[in-house]
Amino acid sequence: MSDVLHALEVQAPQAFVDRRRGDSGAGPGRERRQFANSYEGLSPEATELANAIDQYKLVNRRRFITYEEMLSVVKSLGYHK
Repeated sequence: MSDVLHALEVQAPQAFVDRRRGDSGAGPGRERRQFANSYEGLSPEATELANAIDQYKLVNRRRFITYEEMLSVVKSLGYHK
């Protein structure tokens, strides 16, 4: 048993990489998006929805959202069935 403990002490500790800090190689300040990275070619309404979804994700610290969350964003913009 002491041989096992000695072997663990001899090994150098490996550095912990915290991937939540944005060191994913995407570049500084870049965030992966669930949808498109650009709003070029979208209608004004689609651009408004995309911006609202991005804002929701920032406020709620979410990278991806569910259909229920998307529906709540759509309803917050005033859309209804």
